[in-house]
Amino acid sequence: MKLEGLKVVMVGMARSGIAAVEFLALRGAVVTATDRTPLAELGEAGAALDRLRVPFVQQGHDLFENADLVVVSPGVPLNGADLVLARSKGIPVIGEVELAARFLKGPVAAITGSNGKTTTTALLGHLFATAGIPAQVGGNIGVPPTAMVSTSREGQWNVLELSSFQLATTSTLHARMAAILNLSENHLDWHGSMEEYKAAKSRVLNHQTPDDLTVLKVEDDASLSFADQTPARVAWFSLSRAIPGGAWVAGDDLVLDDNRLMSVKDVPLPGRHNLENVLAAGRMAQEAGASPEEIARGVRSFKAVEHRLEFVRTRRGVRYYNDSKATTPTATLKSVEAMNGPLWIILGGKDKGLDFTLLREALSGRTRAALLVGQDAGKISKQLAGSVPIEQLGTIEAAVRHAAAHAEAGDVVLLAPACTSWDQFKSFEERGRLFKAIVRELEGD
Repeated sequence: MKLEGLKVVMVGMARSGIAAVEFLALRGAVVTATDRTPLAELGEAGAALDRLRVPFVQQGHDLFENADLVVVSPGVPLNGADLVLARSKGIPVIGEVELAARFLKGPVAAITGSNGKTTTTALLGHLFATAGIPAQVGGNIGVPPTAMVSTSREGQWNVLELSSFQLATTSTLHARMAAILNLSENHLDWHGSMEEYKAAKSRVLNHQTPDDLTVLKVEDDASLSFADQTPARVAWFSLSRAIPGGAWVAGDDLVLDDNRLMSVKDVPLPGRHNLENVLAAGRMAQEAGASPEEIARGVRSFKAVEHRLEFVRTRRGVRYYNDSKATTPTATLKSVEAMNGPLWIILGGKDKGLDFTLLREALSGRTRAALLVGQDAGKISKQLAGSVPIEQLGTIEAAVRHAAAHAEAGDVVLLAPACTSWDQFKSFEERGRLFKAIVRELEGD
């Protein structure tokens, strides 16, 4: 794909958009950046555009009239009138991941799913490093794919966490290894239906070949159809049954391809769901050439990803955990199941059109209170009413201070919001860091 002289409109000026603008500009494209948010409110984007001498225009229909190519950041609605108009004129509309995919050197290991993909991606990168397998890690975690192109090379893996937003705009991405960890309701406000959400996830399989590998979960119903879609070899992982050529839990042991890998007790991550993440990452690392000994050593030395069941501190016998990345009820459910002790759970933010009644049974009987914050606290309150005591507190700071004032030794305070952060924060990272800062400022050991 030749970019020099190409007139490109880059839509969306968050982290991925900034990386794509730089990628395009440095390769000679004539780039115009746009966003529905005024430039003055976009923070670091303004400085980056000044440095690259790329103009910014407020998003509108006329902007796309003379474009040769439109690139969209993850999460930009694809059914917006301006993008529909661009496509109707025959102007290609692709995503930032697709742009990178056309230039990345080396094989791609792609990891997606409704829950667990951040931990699995980070773990796989760590397993590769432990085994001395060349790799770089990015995507929805950390580095945007377009920023990885310059450091990519033949023989080096590109380990990518890919969201449904990112996959929805891919067309040529080839995953040498692809894992779809699970599928549950998520981002229905953006995709419109569960069918469309599932279709976006399945795009990671579109260009696989019989020489490639797809990793799927036995207990996940959607995985049965994914297995039928991919031409690649399928390796299954399971918490409950033995699968030849796959990975599973047998009693107190993790088993990889019929051989004991390690004891469950040696996995440093809390929760049964993290055993699934270890099994999936372990099978992918094995495919890339890591030995069982290297995989086990890598798992033992792996540290939890920031904002994923991250232990913050113990204060007066009360443990505080940050799981700001839990942006769906299903993710929050896994967090709750991983905790021991009476629970103070902070819920709320911007809803994605999901069902919070999924949490009723898990929270009932073991939760001191659900501390509700953010834009959609009212919906959560209605759907949890009668199952758990509820406190409407508005902000994370108020929720933390309420829990700190009332929790007793042995209790757990857990931020696992089941919502996005976009009502009060720019990102789940910003939300999680604020939570940790408030917790660390509390007086007392």
